[in-house]
Amino acid sequence: MLRIEDTDQARSSEESARGIMEDLAWLGIEWDEGPVLQTAEGRKIGGDPRGVAPFFQAQRIATYNQYIQWLVENERAYPAFDSQDELEVQRNSAKARKETFRYDRSAAMSLPLPERLAKMRDGVPHVIRLIAPSEQIVVNDQVLGEVRYAAGELDDFVLRKADGFPTYHFAVVIDDELMGVTHVMRAQEHLNNTPRHVALQRALQRTESGVAFRTPIYAHMPLIMNMDNSKMSKRDKAKVSRAALKGAMAKNPAMTGESLAAEMGIDAKLLAGFIAAENDNITVAVALASRLSIALPEIEVSDFRENGYTPEAIINFLGLLGWNPGIKQSDGKDLEKFSLQFLADNFSIERIGKTSAKFDRVKLASFNGDVIGAMEPAVFAQGWANWCEEHAPGLLQRLGITAQQAAGDKRWGWLASAVKQRAKTYADAVKPAAFVLLEDSSVPYDRGAADKHLLASGGPAAVAKHGLTMLRALILRLSALPEFEPTAIHLAIEHAAKEEGLANMGPLAQTVRIAITGTTVSPPLGEVLAVLGRGGALLRLNRCVEWAAAL
Repeated sequence: MLRIEDTDQARSSEESARGIMEDLAWLGIEWDEGPVLQTAEGRKIGGDPRGVAPFFQAQRIATYNQYIQWLVENERAYPAFDSQDELEVQRNSAKARKETFRYDRSAAMSLPLPERLAKMRDGVPHVIRLIAPSEQIVVNDQVLGEVRYAAGELDDFVLRKADGFPTYHFAVVIDDELMGVTHVMRAQEHLNNTPRHVALQRALQRTESGVAFRTPIYAHMPLIMNMDNSKMSKRDKAKVSRAALKGAMAKNPAMTGESLAAEMGIDAKLLAGFIAAENDNITVAVALASRLSIALPEIEVSDFRENGYTPEAIINFLGLLGWNPGIKQSDGKDLEKFSLQFLADNFSIERIGKTSAKFDRVKLASFNGDVIGAMEPAVFAQGWANWCEEHAPGLLQRLGITAQQAAGDKRWGWLASAVKQRAKTYADAVKPAAFVLLEDSSVPYDRGAADKHLLASGGPAAVAKHGLTMLRALILRLSALPEFEPTAIHLAIEHAAKEEGLANMGPLAQTVRIAITGTTVSPPLGEVLAVLGRGGALLRLNRCVEWAAAL
């Protein structure tokens, strides 16, 4: 079941909820119950077969209010009418006494119950607080074992805020019971919230009706840390952007916060606060990364999607963070490569570790590279096309196709085959394919490479003498090919090199690469020229000959 916990209105939006659902669907984690998502492929995920909807907590306010009313009427919770200023005075007083602030319920409870209820009905601003239990609370955690909280350790925490929305603590306890949740697995940083939830479950025992709020099985999982032992967080993006900006400003005194704010259309006060580390605004961090041409660390699922990772690698890698299957391979090494189905079949709470896990991006990239390396060419070609359509549409547009047409396009298949060999992510495959985006009539040449392989008298002997001659001869050979496809093109270059007395096609290939891509680096030339097509390839070769001859 998927439940959207959106009671914090400042941090929630329909767009963010849809993003969560799309990321889960992309990972292959589909929900039987929950908000309905219609995918781009036409699949429908979610629904309400048991009739426990709505699945957005912001739409469940009436239900929460019924339980709030019962708790207050039965004096297990109470309204507190303090203003923010009054609370601040209480907090400052506790701070002056060097004590932890604990709300004093005596004034609130001195009002008779009918008066409390009347003030609530009249709309007097208030919050609802639970009367904390005086007895010890024991949490039987499936990962950490038995965790005890001494009598009186809990405070009268808030159940419903002044805006009428429930707190996280109250909403999840009500929904877990009403929706039949049996297991609650969350990060260890939530461990101190659990006694509050157990206390609330006890307070919600309706003795007159026999309704009992159950305590789910709790398992608090290890946190995910960066390799330097800092907690992995969205704030990592802000840290990287801030450090890069400070470095750039140190090198260029003319770059100031005010000038950048004006240039980028960012509120100057917001940017100043970001630079001073008073806020970690993600929008500012992303805008600065674009302005400074730096890469931000991937944190959210959407970041990894955008950077070309596969769901198979992500699932496999995440499955090993704080857990392992405990299975040895035939070579004695721990089994590390597995599928989502394997994880579903073999996962158990008992094998969750207690210590924090480290997010090793090098290992993740290696996992992803293995996934891509094992793909059939057609599978990679289609997956890469789908990714390109969303994140690098220029390649498809240059070839005049859509992702849906990629499977039947020979040139896309050749291009995908050429770039797949060294790609660890779909994004990695874009750089070697950049030659496609160049205009045939205006390829920019690397003059140093051209001097060495095409023009200079001191380069490889055969090339130095015959660079232009070889290109002209190759143009004639390529023009006459019956089929302009990778194998035939490769053989034509190979034969041309032999006719020039070269031991191998390497020197000639470098000359061709300069003519076609402007540099000496490219995927296999057979595929490169075939992707450009006979017309585009010959135009580039002829233009290079003309350019070199005119020097």
